[in-house]
Amino acid sequence: MKRYDEVKEDLLKRAATWLITGVAGFIGSNLLEALLKLDQKVVGLDNFLTGHIKNLQDVESCVSSGQWRNFSFIEGDIKNLAICRQVCEGVDYVLHQAALGSVSRSIENPIATNDNNLVGFLNMIVAAKDAHVKRFVYATSSSVYGDHPELPKIEDRVGRPLSPYAVTKKMNEIYADVFAAVYGFNTIGLRYFNVFGPRQNPNGPYAAVIPKWFSALRDGQNIHINGDGQTSRDFSYVDNVVQANILAACATNEEAFNQVYNIAYGDRTTLNELFHLIRNKVAETYPSAMTVQPEYRDFRPGDIRDSLANIDKAKILLGYDPPVSVGAGLEKAGKWYLND
Repeated sequence: MKRYDEVKEDLLKRAATWLITGVAGFIGSNLLEALLKLDQKVVGLDNFLTGHIKNLQDVESCVSSGQWRNFSFIEGDIKNLAICRQVCEGVDYVLHQAALGSVSRSIENPIATNDNNLVGFLNMIVAAKDAHVKRFVYATSSSVYGDHPELPKIEDRVGRPLSPYAVTKKMNEIYADVFAAVYGFNTIGLRYFNVFGPRQNPNGPYAAVIPKWFSALRDGQNIHINGDGQTSRDFSYVDNVVQANILAACATNEEAFNQVYNIAYGDRTTLNELFHLIRNKVAETYPSAMTVQPEYRDFRPGDIRDSLANIDKAKILLGYDPPVSVGAGLEKAGKWYLND
């Protein structure tokens, strides 16, 4: 039996209490759905800065009424230490997803990014430590690799950060190391690589590329590619990320604690390849999409050229086994993006 199957089987036999920060967001709401379906008790925190109430409503429609009653929601902000302390009371596991994402947004407004991602993180880890939670799992980012040229990316080889967002995520990892050394507080950081899937917002200036392109092709709008289209990313379907979070929280191997892990599928797709994959999928329902050609424009400041994760460490120490490839993920996500 695979490690994730063992963990899920064990969780179904016992009800733990989980805190998800950023619960109304894309990843947070997918974590909520998975945990409720495992009959867990979940406390959720969100300030709706980037999260949406419709994501929570969507989760409610996917679980039983009894499972939904296991969810308690608190509207609040991680920049408020008192709120952080409140939501950590009686919690076994913290899955800290709340952050202000987007490299480009951080370049335009570094202060807001710092306040949410660094001050908010410090509040959460202090509150979790003081509440004696069993495990603090937090979202970090592949952006911490910065200008390091090596592929695939290996956890202990990072370069110079290229954006304020990357700086905040690297500082999260440094704080986690310090809390382990000074307070003996165990954490696990998960470096996400370009996550996509249902409930990912296709709208707004900082929308991720996959939902944005699905929406644009459906609606007959122009597609823009930053650079020459040969920029590559390790796109990872959200189910892979959900698995990693639950495995990290339930890890029993002491060698797995106080580490950071690449969380991805372990494959590389260029933006040109991604465009054709998405266009072909959309054209199954909207044939006119096949006539659309991308428009190329300048590279964006702060973007790295190529990204590919080595996921061996997560496989060995966490039992991580990503079940969904890019192609299968686009098939799953496309149904949601096109019907949303």
